[in-house]
Amino acid sequence: MNIEKTALITICGRPNVGKSTLANAIVGEKIAIVSNKPQTTHNRIYAVHNTEDTQLVFMDTPGYHRPKSRLDEYMAEVVRESFSGTDAVVLVVEPIANVGPQETQLIEYIKNCRAPSVLVINKIDTIAKEELLAVIAAYAEVFEFAHIMPISAKTGDGVKELLDLLCGFAMDGPPLFPEDMVTDQPDRQICAEMVREKLLYCLDHEIPHGTAVEVTRFTEREDTEIIDLDVTIYCEKASHKSIIIGKGGSMLKKIGALARKDIERYMGTKVYLQTWVKVKENWRDSDFLVRNFGYRSDD
Repeated sequence: MNIEKTALITICGRPNVGKSTLANAIVGEKIAIVSNKPQTTHNRIYAVHNTEDTQLVFMDTPGYHRPKSRLDEYMAEVVRESFSGTDAVVLVVEPIANVGPQETQLIEYIKNCRAPSVLVINKIDTIAKEELLAVIAAYAEVFEFAHIMPISAKTGDGVKELLDLLCGFAMDGPPLFPEDMVTDQPDRQICAEMVREKLLYCLDHEIPHGTAVEVTRFTEREDTEIIDLDVTIYCEKASHKSIIIGKGGSMLKKIGALARKDIERYMGTKVYLQTWVKVKENWRDSDFLVRNFGYRSDD
């Protein structure tokens, strides 16, 4: 492999359109958590795809939505700043023949950054092919994209063709990341996100969105390859804490067991996971706590 060309590409879209599923499909392994709940991704995540001579670095951004808390404002800042210095933009949308307010605002960001853009119509496995024409027409009326690509990030349909297309935006230059890296996220951060994913999976309504996860210990035992992982889950209310723990600790055990399986699969070794739950009231509206939990738009 001899990387001679690179491109920095922003992936944007409203919540729950499949941006993180696409990022995972691009690198061929799970680096970003996914769920059927909106606002799953809180941070900007870099996903790296290498060919023989080209490196594509994708910025998977949080779903763009109207801010309701300091955390939401942070996520909106991350999205806006991701348009600065990008070589191309991928706008991911659902196959609906309607350009919503979030897409309209993102298209304005695309216009201002003046980078070439690709409209990716995701989830084509959920509709009939003839319905795509109306979706394409709706977006074509609003903005002239360089390309329009229908794909299914879930099944992989069209992903290779999308990557081949995006390689055309690469310019001469050295790789931005080492060739053996697929993401900028450290292992402990990916493990924390895997725990948060299970909170989203197991809990209903607002509770999982009011949680933050911190890895307080990440060590490998000297005599074995077992990893000791201590994780603290922060929530906003005492009543939420009792729900997360569950009767006799049943819910916390379920969350831990599901997370441990994914973490062991990712790390390739046994993991001894211990979890605690603490209350930090209204942490999403505290600038100090939002930054303390690692949400920094300037990182």
